[in-house]
Amino acid sequence: MSRRSVRAVARMAVLVCWVVLLPVLGCGAQEGGESGAAGLAGDGEKSRRPAPRFELKGVDGRPIALADHLGKPIVIDFWATWCVPCIYQVPELNAFWEIHRAADDVAVIGVAVDVEGASVVAPWIEEKGVEYSIAIGDEGLAREFGVMGFPTLAIIDTEGNIDSLHVGLIEVEELERLVAPFLGSSEAQEPAL
Repeated sequence: MSRRSVRAVARMAVLVCWVVLLPVLGCGAQEGGESGAAGLAGDGEKSRRPAPRFELKGVDGRPIALADHLGKPIVIDFWATWCVPCIYQVPELNAFWEIHRAADDVAVIGVAVDVEGASVVAPWIEEKGVEYSIAIGDEGLAREFGVMGFPTLAIIDTEGNIDSLHVGLIEVEELERLVAPFLGSSEAQEPAL
């Protein structure tokens, strides 16, 4: 299957997840044009509010805290093992993480929302070859961030504010463009693919 076909399948799966998950997550629109309880942004919209602080256990049992990464941009991927489009986000995030790992200028954190926790998440991340940090979260934390479907990437600025939310597959080039303003550069870095 070509990369273009994979992207089309992933986007269709995201749409299906949205239709299925909106009633489950209770993220319907409210008065005033905002959705959810915390005044949330839609796909790619700017929300500019403080990111909810969290300290979660990583799959390895070590703590992963948002506060530990403040001062640099943070990409948070909310996902689940049962989410088909989430599979396609992993190689993109791995490639993005590889670009920034040595410089340690961007943090990448995956937050799994599986209710079964590490017992199902650990085998999944090993099978898929996830290279960035994975924390065990829940749908409550996802809702606090404004997540309305999976996968959703939250881009957090250097001051700890949610810059934007993006539902569905985000490729390396787009991630570079999204974090570039927080790296002191007006141009996205060239991905080393």
